[in-house]
Amino acid sequence: MNKLVLKGFLLFGFCAFAQNAVSEKDFKSVEQKVIDWRRDFHQYPELSNREFKTAEKIAKHLISLGIEVQTGVAKTGVVGVLKGNKPGKVVALRADIDGLPVTERGDLPFKSKETGEFLGAEIGVMHACGHDTHIAILMGVAEVLSKNKDKINGTIKFIFQPAEEGPPPGEEGGAALMIKEGVLTNPDVDAIFGLHINSATPVGVIGYKPGGTMAAVERFVVHVKGKQTHGSQPWGGVDPIYISAKIIDGYQSIISRESNLLVEPAVITVGKITSGVRFNIIPESAEMIGTVRTLDPDMKTLIVRRMTEMTEGLAKAYGGSATIEFQNNTAITYNDEQLTEAMVPTLQKVAGVAQVRLIKATTGGEDFSFFQEKVPGFYFFLGGMTPGNTEAFPHHTPDFKIDDSGMFLGVKALTTLSLDYLNKK
Repeated sequence: MNKLVLKGFLLFGFCAFAQNAVSEKDFKSVEQKVIDWRRDFHQYPELSNREFKTAEKIAKHLISLGIEVQTGVAKTGVVGVLKGNKPGKVVALRADIDGLPVTERGDLPFKSKETGEFLGAEIGVMHACGHDTHIAILMGVAEVLSKNKDKINGTIKFIFQPAEEGPPPGEEGGAALMIKEGVLTNPDVDAIFGLHINSATPVGVIGYKPGGTMAAVERFVVHVKGKQTHGSQPWGGVDPIYISAKIIDGYQSIISRESNLLVEPAVITVGKITSGVRFNIIPESAEMIGTVRTLDPDMKTLIVRRMTEMTEGLAKAYGGSATIEFQNNTAITYNDEQLTEAMVPTLQKVAGVAQVRLIKATTGGEDFSFFQEKVPGFYFFLGGMTPGNTEAFPHHTPDFKIDDSGMFLGVKALTTLSLDYLNKK
């Protein structure tokens, strides 16, 4: 988007005429539907790139609203296009639709009992990150906006994205594949909005941050080569486990001694080490798998470079060799500063000024970031914890829980953001 256009938002504000506002009656008409949809999706979740029934339900709803629908995008994605009565810009709204390989432990009446195959094993499937709420919210937004085409100056594209949690090994998927298949074109998208429900934020509260909001996620694999020998005679070989320990220790010095943490936080974690077969054999090789989380592009470049140098250098220093490979899982979820500044007043309008709060960045990752690399985007967090609760139910756990009442604000927020963006002076 042209920076001058964004500045125009700030200089001239949004169209505040009554005819551009959606009635409370229209919002209320979908409130219970959104709750019912969410509970259905929660009870019947599907894993990444396997969201076949989920996609069918979404497409059926959009078609019933008279929205132009495309299915099979990035394998199981659904895209809807709603053209307003007047020409204008194109805004996209995105919801992720996949569940996780987590067996639900709660006692909800709509608890998931579904199973699926993950890495060759049969495991429970659960919407343990709130994607069920995201689907239901965007379906509600689509219904409200379809009733208010006369208020839309432009086009709204609804993107229901599969595989946000990552496609199965050996497959493509998620936002990257949707972009590759042209989801941001025909018509060309000018800006994109998305939200994520949060179990630790009270219902009614919205959190946001300009700039780096969620981390770039790099998966790395290190292969260490040593020389096998008897465990009683380490001098007869080269110990890849010992080298691995030195490399891990070295990685942490990159964070504690080389990264300017006053700019943004960063994390290097080794989550898996595989080596050896027996207590008295020093093995020939070792493998380490881990993740790097960064929120600043320059810091990301530094950390990746230094990890590469340290991996090779430390292994050589101890008589072995090592290589490191990186896989870019997500980019930095980067909220365009001018777009964010322009849209925050809309969130304050629907939620109340005191309920819209500036938050710190998180080292979690989101592939919404790939959309933001192509067009200006704004991604914010929606409260999903019952007011008065002091205990949150963490995401990606068997006990994850969301208060249904939080979704109504999400419907109002995305609907009003869309109209305010398109109907600016």
